[in-house]
Amino acid sequence: MNLQENLKKYANLILKVGLNVQPGESILLHLDEHSLPLAREIARQAYKMGVHMIQTVFADDEMTLARFLNAPDEAFDTFSPFIADFSEAAYNSNYHQIRLSAPNPELLKAADPKRISRWLKASAKATERLMPYVMENKVKWTIAALPSPVWAKSVFPDLDEEDAVNALWEKIFQVTRVDQEDPVAAWDAHAKALKRHSDLLNDYNFEKLIYQGPGTDLEVYLPEGHQWLGGASVHKSGAAFMPNIPTEEVFSMPHADKVNGTLSATMPLSTRGRLIEGMRFVFKDGAVVDFDATHGKDILQDMLDTDEGARRLGEVALVAHDSPISQTGLLFKNTLFDENASCHFALGRAYSENHVRGTEMNEEEKKQAGMNESLIHVDFMVGGPELNITGVKHDGTQVNILVNGNWVI
Repeated sequence: MNLQENLKKYANLILKVGLNVQPGESILLHLDEHSLPLAREIARQAYKMGVHMIQTVFADDEMTLARFLNAPDEAFDTFSPFIADFSEAAYNSNYHQIRLSAPNPELLKAADPKRISRWLKASAKATERLMPYVMENKVKWTIAALPSPVWAKSVFPDLDEEDAVNALWEKIFQVTRVDQEDPVAAWDAHAKALKRHSDLLNDYNFEKLIYQGPGTDLEVYLPEGHQWLGGASVHKSGAAFMPNIPTEEVFSMPHADKVNGTLSATMPLSTRGRLIEGMRFVFKDGAVVDFDATHGKDILQDMLDTDEGARRLGEVALVAHDSPISQTGLLFKNTLFDENASCHFALGRAYSENHVRGTEMNEEEKKQAGMNESLIHVDFMVGGPELNITGVKHDGTQVNILVNGNWVI
């Protein structure tokens, strides 16, 4: 594996497919201590493509952990408004966002969960006005991952650190199609395949979906006017961009008030610096009325208590079990990858783009349409080889969508 050559191809993919960067635009680049080689390659190529400015936003795991362990208690209840002002000003100045993520799945394992919860609530409220820029595609944005040593060791615990990092790079390049001769062309073909699935689902215009699998017997209604999307999103300018690299999903919105039954997660969820395992839910009239987890239940409780919408679903996503990420046989312990190996839902806020009038409606109209609102949007995985999903049309006709985890339409 030639890491430097693949980094160049990865940077090119992030810019051309992820952000679809255009001359005259600028970039808000979020990065950490592990991201610098890739970030520097992105900068070299972006400026050659006509980008005017790259503004970096830097984070460091050790400094983040130091704050949660050592800062005064009152520090976790306030969020400086100038941080949100900065991002909003950038969005309104033709800046588009790249987020490079080198995660540590259990960074905050030693931190007080109450501090984490308080800080997330404070920051979510302070930055709530930024969410429409992303959820309604007023700004182009993309997220791409790269190895941190801790993440690599969690995925490949039997390898030494250097070999684990190299092994994870190899898998990232594989599932993002960077290892192919022309990754941009490969992604163009992939985006067209996802669009074929979303177009077919839109043609069916299902009234509801029925999920059946181990620990899962769930009925999920879809709002009138819902629409399925897959792969690329469309910026307000009409330019297509790819929010997630990789992506294998076709997704829409559930009706916030019409979800009933039991649901079991099939993979751990890495969130708030911890892993939640063995999640189980009971839904009634759209809301979680009972839940459990074999590990990390306190974190799940805090997440569900964020606001009323945190107990309702905002996204339903279909992913074939035979997707390239699933076929690696790896648990990545990272939502960006694991959600694209598995069908999933998201608790919390719905994407406005998943309704034909989503970006035109006011808050009351969105609620009446069945679109969930919340400060959070947290994906969790429910797919696998034993999951079957049936679509039910408005006339009662049933259509198999996924059987044993894979597409049959």
